[in-house]
Amino acid sequence: MSNRVNVARVAPQVYHAMRVLQNHVDGSSLEKLLLELVKLRASYINGCAYCVDMHAKDARVLGETEQRIYSVPVWRETPFFTPRERAALAWTEVVTEISKGVSDDAYEQAREHFDEAELAELTMAIITINAWNRLAIPFQSEVGSYMPAAAHA
Repeated sequence: MSNRVNVARVAPQVYHAMRVLQNHVDGSSLEKLLLELVKLRASYINGCAYCVDMHAKDARVLGETEQRIYSVPVWRETPFFTPRERAALAWTEVVTEISKGVSDDAYEQAREHFDEAELAELTMAIITINAWNRLAIPFQSEVGSYMPAAAHA
């Protein structure tokens, strides 16, 4: 598959708006590895190969294990994730699959591990990765082309 549209080149204002959201998420108080797990889970749900590749690479740079990266789609069946990570992955699923609704149980599970401000930050992170997925999938971002910033240093 080849890239259909390079959004950063043809619509820099769109790309800039997305970068503003991403910069906010990157600067949040949430743990960097937790954010990568969330990005991976949403990208797996949405079928975004480019973003799965990107966030698996970024997670590795941050020290994530192969076992946990491979287990994100089946996190419920594994013992590899902390209760806070499990709550974040569950919240990622309900926010990503929003048409199914968000139950009081799902909300309460998230609130057990995240205060209100953290939950707002987590939700913005999920919204942002879903938006990136919705740019990468239809415009066929080139899977495998992403190189983590740390690799360039």
